[in-house]
Amino acid sequence: MTSVSALNHIHKSGLFGNHENKNEENLLKISEIKNLFIVQIAQYKNSSILIDDLNIDNLKLKNEPLTVVSNNDTRILWNGPKNWILVSKKKDLLEEILKVFKETDFAITDLSHSRSIVEIEGNMVYEVLKKGSPLDISKLKSGDSANTAYNGITVTLDFVSNKPNIVRIFCLRSFGESFYHSITDACLEFGYKCL
Repeated sequence: MTSVSALNHIHKSGLFGNHENKNEENLLKISEIKNLFIVQIAQYKNSSILIDDLNIDNLKLKNEPLTVVSNNDTRILWNGPKNWILVSKKKDLLEEILKVFKETDFAITDLSHSRSIVEIEGNMVYEVLKKGSPLDISKLKSGDSANTAYNGITVTLDFVSNKPNIVRIFCLRSFGESFYHSITDACLEFGYKCL
């Protein structure tokens, strides 16, 4: 069985919006991120395990608001108290996760096929996010994550880089198409290139 993206029929390569007479390097770049392994890790309230002792893909969980710990393949986003979202290019991490996070202390939920992920890169990324989110985006930087709404759609923002500005935006798969239209509409003013 083949996995089909929620954006399969609407995300098309090309130049859109106010792109005429602009250098392509200065346009926003929008891409759909697919084929990632995504799990939610939630520690039970009655668990007495210290997360400082736990390690997955050489990364330690941090129970600090808005934080992301990462390496080249894996990013772990703080999602709430004792709650994290792990996103990885490595598809075989589930076995390691189940060994490290015992079912008596943690709930592990595979979200790999329940999310649509759009990545936006460019100097105007923060302006695009401000158009649809009530969150004070200007204070967030590379290595931060936040849950917010974008034009009424619940999203998770993962600030991947500041040079250049790169933000990954996760939304529920069922809202993927609506979210995609909303975010690309916000990009029209600046011009964008779909990769």
